[in-house]
Amino acid sequence: MSTPETADFQSLLATAHAAADRAGAVILPHFRTNSPADHKGGDLFDPVTIADREGEKAIRVVIEQAYPNHGITGEEGGTVREEAQDRWVIDPIDGTRSFMLGLPIWGTLIGLTREGEPLLGLMDQPFTGERFWSSESEAFFSHQGETRLMHTRSCTSLGEALLATTSTDFFTTDDEHRRFGDLTRAVRLRRFGGDCYNYCLLALGHIDLVVEAGLQPYDIIPLIPIIERAGGIVTTWEGGDVRKGGRVVAAGDRRIHQEAVKILSD
Repeated sequence: MSTPETADFQSLLATAHAAADRAGAVILPHFRTNSPADHKGGDLFDPVTIADREGEKAIRVVIEQAYPNHGITGEEGGTVREEAQDRWVIDPIDGTRSFMLGLPIWGTLIGLTREGEPLLGLMDQPFTGERFWSSESEAFFSHQGETRLMHTRSCTSLGEALLATTSTDFFTTDDEHRRFGDLTRAVRLRRFGGDCYNYCLLALGHIDLVVEAGLQPYDIIPLIPIIERAGGIVTTWEGGDVRKGGRVVAAGDRRIHQEAVKILSD
């Protein structure tokens, strides 16, 4: 993993915070207003709203002003300067379905990769006023003017694990449903919904496992530094590199991650 100079990293992190502030100011007025959503296509309803589009534009403006030579990949606006050493990866509203329902379990994701390696990540929830982010070696949570370190919690066996997933709708094959079912029968509790919020609550020490399928790179890259620097681990179901998205398993404790991978990789 990259280890940038402190001053450089702090400047990059300040830009991420500024972009999140700008996005929140644009997105929040649309929340709980029943604004219409368009369907991007596909069998499963994939919504996009004006808040998604305007939020991403706001983030891009902040980044372009601070670092005009950096690459940017966003869910709504695609990729510019893909070959840049530093490339921002953004999802203005991760959890648009929850956003449409008025549920405050969506978030703005802003990440940065350096030569392809996740360098920093930030998740902002402007409605609740919560923000989660990574420093060079740690992860932080802020709410109501207070900031504290985040740490995943110890969990020695799947029988004690609390598991979250957004929806089984994203498991597209019988085999994926079977593997997920095998895992959920081994854990203590499973809950649905949450999107990016689940990963941040794992970093905060409240959830032990998050299992998903069908993720895009912008859904997971900003969350990788948050999870890892809080002490967790995130991989594919087979235990591999998760930067391309797909099927994802995150754990706060490496011991139950190994157990989960054994089940999910069949």
